[in-house]
Amino acid sequence: IGCVWVCIGHSERREGFGMAGEDSELVAKKVKVALDAGLKVMFAIGEKKEERENGTTNDVCASQLAPAAKLLEEKDWENVAIAYEPVWAIGTGLTATPEMAQETHAYIRKWVSENVSEAVAKAVRIQYGGSMKGANAKDLLAQPDIDGGLIGGASLKADFFNVVNGVSQDE
Repeated sequence: IGCVWVCIGHSERREGFGMAGEDSELVAKKVKVALDAGLKVMFAIGEKKEERENGTTNDVCASQLAPAAKLLEEKDWENVAIAYEPVWAIGTGLTATPEMAQETHAYIRKWVSENVSEAVAKAVRIQYGGSMKGANAKDLLAQPDIDGGLIGGASLKADFFNVVNGVSQDE
């Protein structure tokens, strides 16, 4: 049907729609099946508001990444991008500060370096997906470990052009 990319691990699949949801092991298996079928994967991870407030953001992200790190071969990661989507920011209008987002992205990159490989950590694209909009895109995208934005519903609004305009023209 012409699909190239698939998003796997989104919070609404992990928990939502009145269902128990997909655990991290199932998400990892789906990532592997998609890659083996020739698709590229946007692998979504992120914490809930209470997990952010409890200081367990990094633990949550690591627990969501770990099953994939065990299942995927190093070459598989060439076709994976990681989307850090703080669940508390999706569609709420709330967003992590650029510093908060950078701190989490840097942790994810370090985790990948220690648990997959340094080469994968340097190459993998880690995108921010928590209510990026025109007002915050430039500051978020200026962070060294934020490689782009995964824009959902906001892409349907005129403000999306302000997000696009927030991308550095130097690259």
